[in-house]
Amino acid sequence: MWLLYAVGSALFAGLTSILAKCGIRKTDSTVATAIRTIIVLVFAWVMVFVVGSQGTIASIPARSLVFLGLSGLATGASWLCYYKALQLGPASLVAPIDKLSILVTVLFSYIVFHERLSRKALTGLAVLVAGTLVMLV
Repeated sequence: MWLLYAVGSALFAGLTSILAKCGIRKTDSTVATAIRTIIVLVFAWVMVFVVGSQGTIASIPARSLVFLGLSGLATGASWLCYYKALQLGPASLVAPIDKLSILVTVLFSYIVFHERLSRKALTGLAVLVAGTLVMLV
């Protein structure tokens, strides 16, 4: 089931790039990020109530709240950078560079969770990175 959600994530991330590029042409990138954030916030809270998980909020441990807060700050910084990059550059190059975040994710998953990549996964990562770099040249 996680694979279906991962494919959905990729699909919607791709749509995000194109729709954002269309919407940001004559708009300040910071304002565009704020508008997007409000919509994401409302959508997320609607989903909390639709699936009925609002009762679990009080049981979230303080440590988890700290990490979720830090994750939110990182997301905000990522979105601000992404929208500015989309405003200034071509979406066909900005999006692949953004996806190089996979390197940061893999590195931190190794450092924090001691996750190791199989030879097959490492090869796939190298191909993704190489492909992105080829697109940029």
